[in-house]
Amino acid sequence: MNKPRVLQIGPLSERFNQELAQRYEVSALWQQADPLAFLREQGEQFIYMVSSARFGCTADQLRLLPNLRVICSFGVGYDPYPLELLRERGIAISTTPDVLNDCVADLAMGLMIDSARLLSASDRFVRSGAWNSTTGFPLARRVSGKRLGIVGLGRIGEAVAQRAAGFSMPVRYHNRRPVVGSRYQHEPDLLELARWADFLVLTCPGGQATYHLIDAEVLAALGADGFLINVARGSVVDESALIAALQDRVIAGAGLDVYEREPQVPAALRELDNVVLLPHVGSASVETRQQMADLVLDNLQSFIATGKLLTPL
Repeated sequence: MNKPRVLQIGPLSERFNQELAQRYEVSALWQQADPLAFLREQGEQFIYMVSSARFGCTADQLRLLPNLRVICSFGVGYDPYPLELLRERGIAISTTPDVLNDCVADLAMGLMIDSARLLSASDRFVRSGAWNSTTGFPLARRVSGKRLGIVGLGRIGEAVAQRAAGFSMPVRYHNRRPVVGSRYQHEPDLLELARWADFLVLTCPGGQATYHLIDAEVLAALGADGFLINVARGSVVDESALIAALQDRVIAGAGLDVYEREPQVPAALRELDNVVLLPHVGSASVETRQQMADLVLDNLQSFIATGKLLTPL
């Protein structure tokens, strides 16, 4: 029996790539000399696609895939997909929710602690030999008991709030609509949430609806004692406004795992000492990445067998 043919847009882990190739006849689009020419020649042969929140799929690619029925995506982000076009054509899409909640929430707490307690900065201080100087290391800020504002109280935001309870942090959140049954106070005005919060943590989706949601006005409201933590999408923050706010000490600091133009991080950000910079590693643990890979494969297998996805978007 011939294996089903699958189009893979970009590489994932070596283990995943091998397992996918064992189960299916895989065409690796990124390995083609001219990807669009390849799709013009063979695009009508593909019913199934595997991609990720990093690589997505463009409208131009979709137009060359007239028989595509499903996209199984690695990650929870869906902003790199032309959703309206997918809806128009009835193309199903799955993501990998829930399995990465804990890792991303852990990282958000780590960025809060690092940003406030200056862990990375103090590590650099020791490594540089500066501890031998008479100046000493500057005082940091406490995390326990501080006010936590969450922008986007979904699965990950809820996991962050649960962890914050261990630090005795009062929690409020901003969503377009209140979360039914939530124990936390809903703040409909984002500026008011920023004024109230000591830490403003972003766990909302990316996309046009949240593009530059965090702008100069929100950062000014967060204020000189406030910290911005972004484990959502780089597009949610006006990066130029954030750089200016950090340079001018409009806010105390920031912890970032995502950026507007990854993997390019502006030199102005890299030169600042009041921001912690991570290379988009929110879900990057061995255990979580394997669970995500397994869920992509399970979704694909389910769709091929039954026409239904386990975790549809």
